[in-house]
Amino acid sequence: MIAHYLPQLLLAWSIQWMGVLSPGPSVMLILSVATSQGRAPSLVTASGIACGTIILATATVLGLASLFAQVAELMIAVRLVGAVYLLWLAWKAFRNAALDKELVLKRTATGSPWRSALNGFTLQISNPKAIFFWIAVASVGGVGNAPLPVILIFIAGAFVNSFAGHGGYALLLSSGPIRRLYLRFRKWVEAGLGCFFLYAGYRLAMTVR
Repeated sequence: MIAHYLPQLLLAWSIQWMGVLSPGPSVMLILSVATSQGRAPSLVTASGIACGTIILATATVLGLASLFAQVAELMIAVRLVGAVYLLWLAWKAFRNAALDKELVLKRTATGSPWRSALNGFTLQISNPKAIFFWIAVASVGGVGNAPLPVILIFIAGAFVNSFAGHGGYALLLSSGPIRRLYLRFRKWVEAGLGCFFLYAGYRLAMTVR
């Protein structure tokens, strides 16, 4: 049974991998967490993103991704939520850029793992880039017509792919050399992240009609 659906699964996962590996808001969030807070919080953030992927993969199986693509009001709502969240991330980045280095290190040392996971989860389920890639998965058939065991394998594989990709970014960006560069150029990095999130949020808001 699995062998029959394997080409379909591999096609869907390959589209997902293109979304995971292409830098976007999720990777920028991990960059911010990894450089300012370290490895463990960035991996927790990656796990939150992967949990958000479960929601998107399940929505794809249920046909909600195609529905979002067809119903303009739903896409407008997604864009608005995504734009507001990106603008909030921009505000946080600009605020961090204005703080002294010692205050940032003290603040991140007591950060809540649940908050890190929730930030990743919230960004993922409101991330139009991720949603558009899952719409692409739905457009090639997805696995909505497969038996339940295959669907569960598809969703589990989507979680593993997301965590592996974003977790890899977390490990890389939280490495010693990257963090030392961050501490040296922290204000510029945070300001750059703020500009990225601000621009992405602005562009996303401007697409709302």
